[in-house]
Amino acid sequence: MTDGTPQQAPAATARGKYAPVRMHESEILRRGMDTFAELGYAATTMRELARRLGVSHNFVHERYGSKGDFWQAVVDFALRDAQPALDRLLTECHDDGERLRAVIVHLYRLAANDSAMNRLLTDESTRDSNRLDYLHQRFIKPFWDSIEPTINSLIAAGRIPRVPPHILYFAVTGPALALAQDPIADRLNPDDLPAAEHDRNAMADALSALVLHGLLPAQS
Repeated sequence: MTDGTPQQAPAATARGKYAPVRMHESEILRRGMDTFAELGYAATTMRELARRLGVSHNFVHERYGSKGDFWQAVVDFALRDAQPALDRLLTECHDDGERLRAVIVHLYRLAANDSAMNRLLTDESTRDSNRLDYLHQRFIKPFWDSIEPTINSLIAAGRIPRVPPHILYFAVTGPALALAQDPIADRLNPDDLPAAEHDRNAMADALSALVLHGLLPAQS
């Protein structure tokens, strides 16, 4: 992966030939993310990537090495700020309950506002693959490791039920992944505005409040 300077990418012209254009790295990776999220990794061919990026058939291979390498670059780009932002948030909060609430609100807002990354994570989490290994080692495990001390303290204090770690992981992250499911939301609310037109932060906050009410009830 490179810095964010514009890259020389050959784009298709009206006559089917390729002329060099200046395309920012972030735009290449964002289009790649949208493609992987929509089609899934297996169905995303190099030809389809080239078409959606507006580049020559060999561009991804020459620029990144392989489809797998490009997928990793896309994921690194999309999640590059996630852990640093979480670490800052954890440092700012001093009470375990406040810390968990802040993390869940932050996580759900991220998920609501980046449906492509959300869909990719949801899809890859159902498949036993080296891509899931990559996501786990680079992003999921560091995320969980950073909040596990807070969760363990809340369990020890009797504020969260003692259940296996994966159940707690599902309780925290599962609803966030569901925020990418706009089509079913529209069917469940046929008389409402389309989910895509709602205030995404408001949707995330409503869901986080509901989850926290069950997971971490307010102390009397």
